[in-house]
Amino acid sequence: MAVMFDKPEYFVNRECSWIEFNRRVLSEARDKSLPLLERLKFLSITASNLDEFFMIRVASLKDMVNAKYTGRDIAGMTAQEQLKVIGEKAHELVNQQYTTYNRSLLPALRQDGFELVTEHEALTDKQREFVDQYFEENVYPVLTPMALDSSRPFPLIRNKTLNIGALISKKDEKKKTEFATVQVPSVLPRIIRLPDGKEGQKCGILLEEVIERNISKLFLNYDVVCAHPYRIMRNADLTIDEDEAADLLKEIQKQLKKRQWGEVIRLEIEEGMEPKLLKILKKELNVKEEDLYQINGPLDLTFLMKLYGIEGMDKYRYEPYRPQPVPGMNDEEDIFTQIRKGDILLHHPYMTFDPVVQFVKQAAADPDVLAIKQTLYRVSGNSPIVAALAQAAENGKQVSVLVELKARFDEEHNIIWAKMLEKAGCHVIYGLHGLKTHSKITLVVRSEEDGIRRYVHLGTGNYNDSTAKLYTDCGILTCSEPIGEDATAVFNMLSGYSEPKSWNRLALAPIWLRGRFMRLIERETQHARDGKPARIVAKMNSLCDKEIIDALYQASAAGVKIDLIVRGICCLKVGIPGVSENITVRSIVGNFLEHARIFYFMNGGDEEFYMASADWMPRNLDKRVEILFPVEDDKIREEVRHILDIQLEDNVKAHIMQPDGSYEKIDKRGKVLLNCHDYFCEEARRRARRSPDPVQTRVFIPMEAED
Repeated sequence: MAVMFDKPEYFVNRECSWIEFNRRVLSEARDKSLPLLERLKFLSITASNLDEFFMIRVASLKDMVNAKYTGRDIAGMTAQEQLKVIGEKAHELVNQQYTTYNRSLLPALRQDGFELVTEHEALTDKQREFVDQYFEENVYPVLTPMALDSSRPFPLIRNKTLNIGALISKKDEKKKTEFATVQVPSVLPRIIRLPDGKEGQKCGILLEEVIERNISKLFLNYDVVCAHPYRIMRNADLTIDEDEAADLLKEIQKQLKKRQWGEVIRLEIEEGMEPKLLKILKKELNVKEEDLYQINGPLDLTFLMKLYGIEGMDKYRYEPYRPQPVPGMNDEEDIFTQIRKGDILLHHPYMTFDPVVQFVKQAAADPDVLAIKQTLYRVSGNSPIVAALAQAAENGKQVSVLVELKARFDEEHNIIWAKMLEKAGCHVIYGLHGLKTHSKITLVVRSEEDGIRRYVHLGTGNYNDSTAKLYTDCGILTCSEPIGEDATAVFNMLSGYSEPKSWNRLALAPIWLRGRFMRLIERETQHARDGKPARIVAKMNSLCDKEIIDALYQASAAGVKIDLIVRGICCLKVGIPGVSENITVRSIVGNFLEHARIFYFMNGGDEEFYMASADWMPRNLDKRVEILFPVEDDKIREEVRHILDIQLEDNVKAHIMQPDGSYEKIDKRGKVLLNCHDYFCEEARRRARRSPDPVQTRVFIPMEAED
């Protein structure tokens, strides 16, 4: 009897898998072996992640329900069923967040010398005097209290802002109450340093507590009956009809404004809010009970990222890692000379991002460079790469830049860069109709003695010099002629819609990439059936494509050993008898954000390594312009093998998927500990010192099929 690989019970719901990922991030905040401020940082990240999840994923499901869409996801769930499960799991996650905050992190912070005053009633006399003066001088002039009555409708409450709702009554009409609200200004610091407490204890207080303490000063002819913080999350999923949009730039600018008054999908309130005040908020914001989150603590824990930078507490956080020089590169020769000597592997953040910046900067200044072409998805706030591209255009070079306007939450940012580049004389392409351009590629065309030569950078991460210090990514600098030809074809396709008849080395989505991956997986399956060595190792951010998972199940059933390193969403299940017994899934969550996409196929002993900008998700394979590129240099192939080996050996930051879809950390008892992030940091430092490699004290699993 043939095995069916596409049963709904063989898949994990995407949204539940995402919540499970955020739970893994939260586990870092709960890990007492980490420095205190690092734990605060991870808790802040879970809050930020949850905000985006609601604004995009939950909002999208609500849109489906409103449209009466009854289709089912790969796990067999309707949008309505998903919302019900998400609501339960999200409430559990929020409770875990605040249990961690209240019972573990706040006491530890207090013990280690910093008191965050959570209630203004607990202030000392000296601190009260300071707070009241701070309010008068810095806060009061910025506030705009807004009332609700017959002449004033309920005000627009902006997305993600922190607000204080109040019930007030005229001094001569005690029984009649009115609603009022004031936005906690984001232009002021959320954490205000106070005069030191007892025994020199450093102290701080949240801005909303300062406002609550002085709120009566905003309503002089009224008594304030009660005042409580609240916060809303709105639908921020942009809906752009590109067929109807005559000007994509203007349409996106218009849609960005709508984010501020989209449907309210989540209401956070302070636990114990006055029932009458809550009733008004629920009615005016049209919020259902299941979308209400009663919080035992301060709303919006992203403020904890500010605490991370407290002065004088360096011992409570990791020493910042400084990216090391790229082995073999030097400052004496120009970057083009160095690339001609052989392909160069970049492994960020362990190796510096500077060669990528220098690649564009030197190209901009080099009189022999004729053209620069680049795709930009997300860039930093003060990007040296954008500045270099503008300079190149001003120097008379042909500069073509595809700026992806539909990069979520960077739309406004990218519009500013696009306009600046156009002003400098660059040819700017605003993405492709119906697709996001997510590929990371730069092409430099240079005139040399023996003719035109093309230099190419291909990467797994964005051209963002800031996140390159925080995200793990890989890239290659090459002047390979076949890849150069393909790079030219990529940009001709992006700018002129001309599709090449064939590709030398690259594979692109949305037309060719899915087929390439399927053939690579199916080839391993056939090798296993033929009794040849067969193995797949795939590292990515997310895995939720049904066709790819189905192919992996078939490969596993045929005997292919499959190791998946998936940081976030994973809709595949492990340990299903006869289906996925040969598959392992691990998620690495640590000090750096795992972002690289690397793929290994044993191919009967004739191994192949690839890197890509794409995850195994429908959106990457079918709705985006993505690039898969091979690793062909023998030395670099061994480096990439080494990266995967170390990640598969991590027993500190790795979480292993269990058959029920949950994740557990590895039992470390009796083992030599290996944290892959620490390992690569130390390895990069050692290489920078040019010291000989130490004798290995442990054996790593080789990249080959197990017997």
